[in-house]
Amino acid sequence: MARLLFQGHGSFRIVTDGDVVIYVDPFAGNGYDLPADIILVTHQHGDHNRVDLVAKKKECVVIQNFDALKDGEYQTFNFKGVEIKAVPAYNKNHNESECVGYIIAFDGLKLYAAGDTSKTAAMAGFPELALDYALLPIDGVYNMGPEEAAECARIIKARRTIPIHMKPRALFDATMADTFSAENKLVVSAGSEIEL
Repeated sequence: MARLLFQGHGSFRIVTDGDVVIYVDPFAGNGYDLPADIILVTHQHGDHNRVDLVAKKKECVVIQNFDALKDGEYQTFNFKGVEIKAVPAYNKNHNESECVGYIIAFDGLKLYAAGDTSKTAAMAGFPELALDYALLPIDGVYNMGPEEAAECARIIKARRTIPIHMKPRALFDATMADTFSAENKLVVSAGSEIEL
């Protein structure tokens, strides 16, 4: 069964049922020792792009925001049975031309890694994707706050929504997690791993 390790802040690791190892926005916490097949970076802020932290397989593919958004077109990638589609991410602190989110499909599951964003127009089309998981930032400083994130969760209609990026310079903040009121929320503490 596939697993997700929330490393903290905006960083997490997925291991598929076939042992494909995917890191998203490496920066915080521990758990970078499993060699990566795929590394995804949503944007170039220093708390999202520490590719150097990650152990890598020889054939590791690193997909940066500038690979995922080329000439205004959001790209799709397929590697080792994993499909990755870039989607818009933006707010007053994050330029739409320099940031992306990712829809990651594997093992019959679909997961939305939002990156740093607030509500986007593209989210209105996400219910038709039948997402299993959405990981949304809720800090209210650099991104949307918990109320807007809960609104996004209602729009997106993923089976479960995991709050991340809760407080600047913190791996996890239980108080902020409590203020996130989405009905489908699943709180995962930093350093915890769940089965998907």
